[in-house]
Amino acid sequence: MSSASCADNRPRRSIRRKTGSPMIVMKFGGTSVGGAEAIRQVAEIVAKYRDHDLVVVLSAMSKVTDALRAMAAQACEGTEPTDSLSALRKRHDETIRAVAEGEERKRALGVCTGLIDELSGILHGITLLRELSPRSIDLVSSFGERLSVVVVSAALRSAGLSSLPVDAREYVKTNERYTEAEVNYAETERRLSAGLAPMVSEGCIPVVTGFIGSTDEGVTTTLGRGASDFTASLVASALQAEEVWIWTDVDGAMTADPRIVEDARVLKEISYLEASEMSYFGAKVLHPMTMLPAVKQEIPIRIRNTFRTGNSGTLITSRTRAAPLGVKAVTSIDRLCLIMVEGTSLSRTPDTHARLFKTTADRKTQVVMITQASSEHDICLVVGEGDSPGTVQALKEEFRHEVAEGSLEEISVQPDLAVVAVVGGGMKGTPGIAARTFGILGEHGINIIAIAQGSSELNISFIVGRDDLRKTVQLVHASFGLGGDGDFAYD
Repeated sequence: MSSASCADNRPRRSIRRKTGSPMIVMKFGGTSVGGAEAIRQVAEIVAKYRDHDLVVVLSAMSKVTDALRAMAAQACEGTEPTDSLSALRKRHDETIRAVAEGEERKRALGVCTGLIDELSGILHGITLLRELSPRSIDLVSSFGERLSVVVVSAALRSAGLSSLPVDAREYVKTNERYTEAEVNYAETERRLSAGLAPMVSEGCIPVVTGFIGSTDEGVTTTLGRGASDFTASLVASALQAEEVWIWTDVDGAMTADPRIVEDARVLKEISYLEASEMSYFGAKVLHPMTMLPAVKQEIPIRIRNTFRTGNSGTLITSRTRAAPLGVKAVTSIDRLCLIMVEGTSLSRTPDTHARLFKTTADRKTQVVMITQASSEHDICLVVGEGDSPGTVQALKEEFRHEVAEGSLEEISVQPDLAVVAVVGGGMKGTPGIAARTFGILGEHGINIIAIAQGSSELNISFIVGRDDLRKTVQLVHASFGLGGDGDFAYD
């Protein structure tokens, strides 16, 4: 897809940028490229910063990845997903006709037709075999990004910008862990630098597929859901970009979920560590792993709203600016269960913990939180309600002999829970945060089921009943002055 040079395809209206000017890697998510109007907005944003060296990284159009996976599942059951394929073709064709003109429109329509025909052939094969491996899921899933870069690049070129769609499979090299492939950083950075830098130096804007890569043998892989941010971070690191801008449908990282707290506000600046903690405990911020390449190079990451470009968003850097009371945000995750493992075997048998965590790891269960009494008589794991039944069954099987002999009690589950976390780089060494948090909850009769705090002192997390979640977040948010007329969210 990226074998031609930008110079070969540069439209006559293109304005060549200054080589060596600050480089920005812009990533646009699915809602930002969800339709013609959104894509025209993307083109306006890119054009506004045309005096910079730019690389654009894209997700698939909104809901396309889910649709592709549904098509694959339908094909595996022996039914051709004809209607879904037609809808996919129609959506991309109509979008191209709305955002591209002349030869750019014709070229993009031809490329997208070829891609969807290729996808149709793959799905037909799945229908015949009635077999859907992780490798096949990755191949089918890759078409969303491969289509979106063609559409958006055509829109940019029709707007007078020199641009070329780039298939990241040529550059992002991974292992064979399909659906969650691990990147070979050294080889990927070498390839990205060698492949993209010349395009940028020609005054071209590479439009790169996020989310996907390939093995050394060229087999398509994906980096996990939401991994287009990761691709942007990899590109920024390889090209030593000035900043990464993540364009999405929110104004930035917020002091709380605005659906829960009406006066939640955008945080002007947070640190990488704060962003990591907030993301882990449910905030709509970048996943910690997606930031890693940029963090290693100390490249700032900015979250901005595609549809509210006047807002500066949230800047994520290595710096930590403490909030007046130490806490910057209150985050939460609901639909959780508490799995309790109790008994004398926990304290007297050294390998019990290792077996417990190996069991959850083998099932790929995401453990949100762990607590253990100082007596070592019990340990509690907090997991998503979807993971709970299978995890409990696996633990019962692993420890069936201990339960039978009485050294472990029957493994039990407490459902309908939520975790709430207070997060802030200024919490470290600041007394009274736990007292303020739990004091206000005690005054309002909210029961705390379990508590955890890491040695970093960047967060205190605790479990409450799901029915208490909304009130808990609102009370804690207000107690730390995070809403209203507090002075730390904006300069």
